[in-house]
Amino acid sequence: MSRGSKTSHRDDLQILAALERKVLWLASWMIHNANHLRENEDGLKVGGHQASSASLATIMTALYFDVLRSQDRVAVKPHASPIFHAIQYLLGNQSRERLEAFRGYKGAQSYPSRTKDNDDVDFSTGSVGLGVAQTLFSSLTQDYVRAHGWGLARPEGRMVALVGDAELDEGNIFEALLEGWKQGLRNCWWIIDYNRQSLDAVVREGLWERYEQLFKNFGWHVVIVKYGSLQQAAFKEPGGETLRRWIDNCPNQLYSALVFAGGAAWRKRLNDEIGDQGAVSKLIEKRSDDELAALMNNLGGHDLPSVLHAFHSADPTKPTCFICYTVKGFGLPFAGHKDNHAGLMTPQQMETFRQAMGVRPGHEWDKFEGLQLAAEQIQSFLARVPIATGNPRRLTAPTVDVPDSLAVTIQPVMSTQTGFGAVLNEIGRDDGEFSRHVVTTSPDVTVSTNLGPWVNRRGLFARQASADTFKREQIPSTFNWEFSPKGQHIELGIAEMNLFILLSALGLSHTINGERLLPIGTLYDPFIARGLDALNYACYQDARFIVVGTPSGITLAGEGGAHQSIAEPLIGLAQDGLASFEPAYVDELAAVMRWAFAYIQKDGDAAPSERNWLRDETGGSVYLRLSTRPIEQIRRQMTPELQQQIVDGAYWHRKPGPNCQVVVAYTGAVAPEAIEAVGLMAEDRRDVGLLAITSADRLNAGWTAAQRARERGLVHARSHIERLLIDVPSHCGIVSVLDGHPATLAWLGAVAGHRVRPLGVEHFGQTGSLAELYRHYGIDANAIVAAAQAIAPGRPIRHLKALP
Repeated sequence: MSRGSKTSHRDDLQILAALERKVLWLASWMIHNANHLRENEDGLKVGGHQASSASLATIMTALYFDVLRSQDRVAVKPHASPIFHAIQYLLGNQSRERLEAFRGYKGAQSYPSRTKDNDDVDFSTGSVGLGVAQTLFSSLTQDYVRAHGWGLARPEGRMVALVGDAELDEGNIFEALLEGWKQGLRNCWWIIDYNRQSLDAVVREGLWERYEQLFKNFGWHVVIVKYGSLQQAAFKEPGGETLRRWIDNCPNQLYSALVFAGGAAWRKRLNDEIGDQGAVSKLIEKRSDDELAALMNNLGGHDLPSVLHAFHSADPTKPTCFICYTVKGFGLPFAGHKDNHAGLMTPQQMETFRQAMGVRPGHEWDKFEGLQLAAEQIQSFLARVPIATGNPRRLTAPTVDVPDSLAVTIQPVMSTQTGFGAVLNEIGRDDGEFSRHVVTTSPDVTVSTNLGPWVNRRGLFARQASADTFKREQIPSTFNWEFSPKGQHIELGIAEMNLFILLSALGLSHTINGERLLPIGTLYDPFIARGLDALNYACYQDARFIVVGTPSGITLAGEGGAHQSIAEPLIGLAQDGLASFEPAYVDELAAVMRWAFAYIQKDGDAAPSERNWLRDETGGSVYLRLSTRPIEQIRRQMTPELQQQIVDGAYWHRKPGPNCQVVVAYTGAVAPEAIEAVGLMAEDRRDVGLLAITSADRLNAGWTAAQRARERGLVHARSHIERLLIDVPSHCGIVSVLDGHPATLAWLGAVAGHRVRPLGVEHFGQTGSLAELYRHYGIDANAIVAAAQAIAPGRPIRHLKALP
C-alpha cells in the first residue's frame, strides 16, 4: 500500500475495499454462471466451491493488489480458483471469454493450472497439500540457484502458499516442514485460511494452538490474524475485554452457526451469556442487529487493515505462518453454515446479491460495475500494483549445451545402476557449464543408488559450509562429503514425497528463477509409489527432471517382496509428461542419458516427428528404471542409427529372418534369459528374432499417435514399432518378457496382429536366489522357451525342460 500521506493511504485502502467487493462479485457470478456444474437429486446445481472461494477474498485482494511483487510466487488454495481468476481479470491477465467458460471446455480452470490456464499461475493446483510443500522447496531451490552465483541481478522472491486449515491434515506438508527446518528455510509464507470448516465437518477446538506450536518448533515465525479492526476497536470500549474472552472461548461450531443465523441470534446468545453486566450490555445494545453481526463477523482474515499490517510486518529472514481467522462463505447468504462446502446460491439469492452489489442486469462482467469510485481512479491504482509493474513473471533460461556423447568406462560385466554412477562420475570430473548445472538429490539412498562418486566430486549443498567430521578426524572413509553453498547434491530424509516435490521445484527453476538446472533424483524403484501423487503433480506442472528408480524388480532377489517393484513399468507407460526407459546395457543407458539431458530442456510446440510420431520437441521429464543385476556387456560401436533406435524405444538385437516363427521381445535386466532362450530354440524354430525394447513407453506413445494420425487422413503415418515389425510374418508369435508387470509389453500383439504371450511378474515377490525367483515367476530362459512352444507350435523344442 502507498506509504505516502495519510490521505493517499486512506484512498488506497478505499480502493482495495472496492476491489475486494468486486472480486467477490466476479467470483460468485463466475461460479453461478458456469453451466458445467453437476446437479443434485433435486436438480439444483452444486459444486464450484463458492463458500471456500469467498473465504479468501480479503487475503487475496491484499496480496495481489498490494503486497506481492513480480518476483514473488504463489500456490493458490484449490478452492480459491474463482477468486484468483477474478483478480487476474481485473489485472488484465484473464479474458472475459474464459471467465464465462469457467469449468467449461477451454475456459478458466476449476483449479489454477500453469499449463492449461492463460493467466498468471505460478504453481498448478494438484492434490491438496502439494502446492503448499511446493512453495517450501521452491524457496530452497531459489537459495540453491543464488548460492551458485546465478540470478543475483534479480531480487529474492517470497514463495507464498494459501492453505486451507483442513488441508493441513495432509501428511506431506509435515514431511516438508521437517525438511525445511533441516535446510534452513526462509523467504516462505504459508497463509492458513482458518475458517474452521473442512469438506465434511467443523474442525476440532483449539487446533490453531497445535498449529502455532508446531510451526514454532520448526523455526517458523507465527502471526495470528484473529481480530478485525471493528473488533479491536470494540475491545477498547468498556466491556470489550469480556467480549474478547467470550469470542476466544466460543466453540467453532457455535461461532459458525451464529454467523449463519445473523445479528438477532448473536444478540440473544451474547445477552444470555455475558449481557447481564452493564458495560457489556451497553456495548451490545448500542449496535443494531446488522452492526452487531458486522462486528462479530469481523474476523482478522476479512479485515484489510489487519491483513495488510500482518503481511507488511513480516520478517523476510524467517519462514512465516499466518493463521488468518475467516468465515467460510463470508459475504454470501450461507456464510458459516456447515453444509456450505458444495453449495451454490439459488437464483433468488443471486438476484438479491446482485442488487446488494449494485450490479445492473447485463453488466455483470463489467470490471468496475457497482463500485462507487471512478473507473479512472481504480484503473490508475491497478496500473501501479507492484506485481504488475515489475519484471516479467514467467521467466526463460537458455538451454545448457549437452555433450555429443557421455563418456563411461564399461566393464565386461556391469549393472545399469553401476553404469549410471559411472556416467555421473565422468560428468563430475569436468567443471564445464554442463556439469555445473547438474543437481542431484535422493531421499537418504544416495550411496545405495550409486550417487556416491558424484557426491565425492561435487559435494553436498547447504547454505552454510560444514566440514566432513570423519575427514577432519582423519578416519578413513570412501566418502568425502562436505556441505557448502557450492555443493551440487541435496540430501533429503527418507520421504519420497519430498523428493518429487523438490524435483518439481528444481525442474521449474528456469521459469521461476530464470536459471536452468538439470535435476536428477534417485530412489528405490518400488518406492516410487510412495511419492506417486507428487510425481504426477510435478509432471502436471511440466517440471523437468530425470528420476532414476533403482534397484528394480525381483532382480533384487534377496530383499523380498516389499522391495521388489512390479507395477512401476506401467507407471512409466501411463504417466503423462514422463518418458520412461528401461535399458539393459550400459551403452544404451549412456545414450539415453545424453538424450534425456537435452529432452528435459526442450519446450517447443512443433508437431510430432513423422519418423517416430513422438512430441520430442515439447520435452518433458524422464524416468530411468535400472537394475543392480550385473550382466555381460556387448562390445559394439554406438552408431548414430543405433543410438536413435535406442531412444525411440527398440532395436533388433537379432533381426528375424523371412521364415521367422517366433520373436522374443525383452526389456531390461532379463536380457541374458532372452538371449539364452533364443539360442536354445534356434535349432527347432526358424529365423528367431530378438527385439531389445529400451522404452515400452515411447514405443506405445508413438504407435498410438501414428494411429490417430492415420485416422485423421495421414495414411502414410507409421511409428517406430510398426516399422520394426513390418517384415515379421503375420503367423509369427511374440513372447515378451520383463522383470515387471507383463501388461507393459502385452500390447505388442495389437501392432500388426501377431499372437503374443506376455511374461512378467504379477505378484509380490519373496526372498531367494535370482535363479529361483526367475524360475518361480516364469521369466527364466526355460519359461520363455515354453511360451514360444505354446505360441508357435511345431516340432518339440529339444532343450525345453518340464516346467515346475
